[in-house]
Amino acid sequence: MDAKSLLIVALIVIAIAFHAFWYSAVKRRREAEGKTAAPIKPTPLALGIGFVANFFDTLGIGSYATTTSMLKLKNVIPDEKIPGTLNVGYVMSTVVQAVIFMTIVEVDFTTLVSIIAAAVLGAWLGAGVVAGLPRRKVQIGMGTALLGAAALMIISLSGMGPAPGEALGLTGGKLGIAVGCSVVLGALMMLGIGFYAPCLIMISLLGMNPLVSYPIMMGACAFLMPSGSVQFIRKNSYDLRTAVAFLVGGPLAVLVAAPLVGAIPLFWLRILVLVVVLYTSVRMLMAAFAEKGAGAGATADMASA
Repeated sequence: MDAKSLLIVALIVIAIAFHAFWYSAVKRRREAEGKTAAPIKPTPLALGIGFVANFFDTLGIGSYATTTSMLKLKNVIPDEKIPGTLNVGYVMSTVVQAVIFMTIVEVDFTTLVSIIAAAVLGAWLGAGVVAGLPRRKVQIGMGTALLGAAALMIISLSGMGPAPGEALGLTGGKLGIAVGCSVVLGALMMLGIGFYAPCLIMISLLGMNPLVSYPIMMGACAFLMPSGSVQFIRKNSYDLRTAVAFLVGGPLAVLVAAPLVGAIPLFWLRILVLVVVLYTSVRMLMAAFAEKGAGAGATADMASA
């Protein structure tokens, strides 16, 4: 068995262990809550959101910004629960993506493992912070992150980004830069900014073949998401019912979309996603502003009482 195959086996083992941990944590919590425990059965809306987001995620558009937009548009869950729900619910779909693309796309093994390890470290550090943030700080963070995602989409759509390279791996200083950037990107992913777009830009800037971004970004996400999601589960900083819907709908969408990679023209769809992401970002930041106003009003009322 070669090194890449061993990495894929390790990923599958980690995914199984993570879902066993999640199941045990949910079981203990529901036993403690008794009859007051919230329902687990997924809603059709959440299943649809998970399927649509992961279908286009597999094509390289990314699922975090699109999912956040749909969740916010329909007010499916509280804003502060969105980062944890995304990370916990999308573990399995990302693992399926990673196994597929790590198998069929050639990439330098040292580069792949280095970026994955750096992203996992960043996710572990970032999740510990994000899982404990209050609603308003999550709204500000996610609103800002979505603006960043929109900027990356604009760069990609306009052709202002770097020209594609041909390298399948990195060495020396370029590898060090990729590792450092991946730590930051892994931490930001816990806040809800997707890994795919910035990873693709980083890889292109460093002179690598853009196709290599698929196993790298999907492999990194597949390894980092279980690591970071443990923190959200321990602090119960996610919506269980919606996460279960993503667990069910996401992998199915990946299997449907994977054979279509490269065959579907996505320009106008990317434009639509960009508009929706900008709209959601503004709504997030306006909600944070409203929370601040409400908090200031409550403080003034208490002072005058």
